[in-house]
Amino acid sequence: QVQLVESGGGLVQPGGSLTLSCAASGSISRVNAMGWYRQAPGKERGLVAVITSGGSTNYADSVKGRFTISRDNAKNTVYLQMNSLKPEDTAAYYCNANIYSRGSLYGMDYWGKGTLVTVSS
Repeated sequence: QVQLVESGGGLVQPGGSLTLSCAASGSISRVNAMGWYRQAPGKERGLVAVITSGGSTNYADSVKGRFTISRDNAKNTVYLQMNSLKPEDTAAYYCNANIYSRGSLYGMDYWGKGTLVTVSS
């Protein structure tokens, strides 16, 4: 069984910063790409940022220059450093990872349960 557990969400004022963390645990053989998605009320879930096992990154245009994704492969953990936060960044943030379980020939996509980020004065 593989689990992704997010932490670090909360309430922050516009212009502030937050760091989200997501740790993968369980019967893991290998973790491929890890990423963050977000879903605001009434909107579809969309990509925020993704990082490969080799460290290559990709960002949504709306967060480029403000958010930084990173990972610690030894800890199977991905981070999202969010700076200069705006009210429109308010959303539930979900961690995603493509993971090979021990004994599996194929990777599967796993999702965390989400952590809420609210940007408001």
